[in-house]
Amino acid sequence: MKVITKNIAFLFAALLIVSSCSEDFLDVDSRDRYEQEDSETVTPEQMVNGIYGYLTDWTYAFSYLGVTEIISDNADKGSSPSDTGADKDVLDQLTFTSSAGSVAAVWTTWYKTIGRASIAINYTEEYGLTDEAYKNRLIGEAKFLRALHYFWLVRAFGNVPLQHIDYVERQSTADVYAFIEQDLMDAIAVLPLKSAYASEDLGRATRGAAQALLAKVYLYEEDYQAAYNMASNVINSGEYGLESDYATVWRASTENGTESIFEVQARGEVVAHGVQQYSQTQGVRGQFGWGFNVPSQNLLDAFNDAGDTVRRDATIIFPGETMWDGTVIISNPENPMYNEKAYSSANGGAGDTDKNIRMIRYAEVLLIQAEAAVQIGQDAATPLNQVRERVGLADIATPTLQDIWNERRLELAFEHDRWFDLVRTGQAQSAMSADGKTFITGKHELFPIPNNQLIQTPEMEQNPGW
Repeated sequence: MKVITKNIAFLFAALLIVSSCSEDFLDVDSRDRYEQEDSETVTPEQMVNGIYGYLTDWTYAFSYLGVTEIISDNADKGSSPSDTGADKDVLDQLTFTSSAGSVAAVWTTWYKTIGRASIAINYTEEYGLTDEAYKNRLIGEAKFLRALHYFWLVRAFGNVPLQHIDYVERQSTADVYAFIEQDLMDAIAVLPLKSAYASEDLGRATRGAAQALLAKVYLYEEDYQAAYNMASNVINSGEYGLESDYATVWRASTENGTESIFEVQARGEVVAHGVQQYSQTQGVRGQFGWGFNVPSQNLLDAFNDAGDTVRRDATIIFPGETMWDGTVIISNPENPMYNEKAYSSANGGAGDTDKNIRMIRYAEVLLIQAEAAVQIGQDAATPLNQVRERVGLADIATPTLQDIWNERRLELAFEHDRWFDLVRTGQAQSAMSADGKTFITGKHELFPIPNNQLIQTPEMEQNPGW
């Protein structure tokens, strides 16, 4: 069976499994909106829930860390020198190959999730729901999630197959982005505002989430006017704001709060329910974790050089410190620093992670607007300085692109965008050189198509340099 699978029966079964072990809005008890009376019928909502469910997969606890943060100048591999984490050592040093397991894992998981989304869309369209608004909302949620995963694929691999066209032939980045844009525009047209959802449905894709993702997509496409306009739609909606205290942004107290635009719902009724091992893999080694994905000295220096003590201390766990919940970190862990955004007060090193994982938040939308504003000659200071003022930094009257890129790094550290920011802004070679690593122009801008995929589909072309 190909990595990009056509096996609908397999995916359908997987959807059932995910639906059965999910929580909160991923559990569906009510059947009053369905025409089918057979209690064994799988509902469209359960099908859509299965897409969300894949975001709690092991891939996002380990492989995802490797290809988004460990590879960048934000982080080092961590753990013990002898513990490679399968391939985290070679990702850290930019010496990985097309056989890297983390690269293969994200490729496979992202395509499987896209397959789930497409199946859910077709299933919902044909199911016979009489509530058109409800039906369209479910389809909009699935299209948002499909667009999100295609976006991750295209920025990581460049030209990639679009499943509805062909499972092997790679489509141009322009065509992939066009498909993403259409999915998101369709979603924007039918998804509710965040405030329109009932409390039990918080965390589902919203109109604001689709608009925010589309603004980010436009930024990557260098369509700055469109990025500015779409970010402005989110900002002007009145649906979102900044948390007053940056230190709380990744804590349970702010989950689905004012700053949350889209986050993975991972908190269950019992401790250690959600994303598989996200906290455990990054926890303090020797106390409650494996110690991977540790902050680099390069990142610490960036915080210190900017005088940014608020975000530094909210992002980095230092040996011997007392955490906000009273936990005392051991004084002699194996690594010099750890990722505080992965810290879960109640987790204590358990396998699954009882905290939501932030994917898109309001501060990033402000920074998208600011970056686009510089490019088109609009006011970039207002959105940028909202972000800076929250953490006690002085305003910048006339911000440059570099000012905004630096702000993105400090604001969004360990939120899985740093590597792609470096590549899209042309900073990767110099940034990695400053971190003691060799970025090869013409090669490292894209990840390799996984070797296992090429073995199964040898007609699929490899990326340059690999």
